Amino acid sequence: MINALLIVVHLLVSLTLVLFVLLHAGRGGGLSDMFGGAAGGSSAGSTVVEKNLDRLTVMASLVFAFTTILLSIRLT
Repeated sequence: MINALLIVVHLLVSLTLVLFVLLHAGRGGGLSDMFGGAAGGSSAGSTVVEKNLDRLTVMASLVFAFTTILLSIRLT
């Protein structure tokens, strides 16, 4: 039961992490250009949305690492 729950959480977190990474800015403006922010280009600095996206990405990656470790311990 616990293993199934961990697998479901791990799967959801991994898909969320992929989404967050794809939303980050590459060479272009990324999320800010997509939604009309940062009209000044890259010289405008990080917007609040980008900072929050960074925080969410870090939190998702920590949960992903934690569930990976838990799954490796429980399934061996």
